[in-house]
Amino acid sequence: MTDTVLWYTTRGAGAVSLVLLSAVVVLGVLSTLRFQSASWPRFLTTGLHRNVALIAVVFLALHIVTAVVDPFTHLGWLPAVIPFSSYYRTLWLGLGTVAFDLLIAVVVTSLVRGYIGHTIWRTIHWLAYGSWPIAVIHGLGTGTDAFSAWLLALTVMCVVAVAISIAYRLWAGSPDPLASARGAFRSAAERREER
Repeated sequence: MTDTVLWYTTRGAGAVSLVLLSAVVVLGVLSTLRFQSASWPRFLTTGLHRNVALIAVVFLALHIVTAVVDPFTHLGWLPAVIPFSSYYRTLWLGLGTVAFDLLIAVVVTSLVRGYIGHTIWRTIHWLAYGSWPIAVIHGLGTGTDAFSAWLLALTVMCVVAVAISIAYRLWAGSPDPLASARGAFRSAAERREER
């Protein structure tokens, strides 16, 4: 493989990973809201979230492998798993490694979710909210073409999509489907005690 092919593959896989991981975050937020409509049932959001996450991991692996074997950078495998151990763009590659390590923790705990329990899985799954912005910063700092018009526009669209989904999540309130029923029950119980 030529250096040019590796460079384009690394950059392309990185850009595709950004889009897919952004979609995973948006779908994850929609899943916590128990989002559904007549044409889009809740199980589809959850299943799509899981499948897009798996595809994102494949493109992320392609991004990492092509970056490691690229003779221009001479990275080696150590900087791919140990943050800030690279001599080449230490900070930016280190942030990418941190994002990758956090994502690996999310993937591994998702695979063993049945053994570790929902509470531990959910707590570790929150790392995705840290992994995604670190990965975005990694992309802005590492790529030689990070500020090209097309890649910057793609990054901005991904950031806006995730920001809108998080804002909607905060605006929508509790994802608990019984929250209003519990609130009504508590109010009725309090009125009854006052009598």
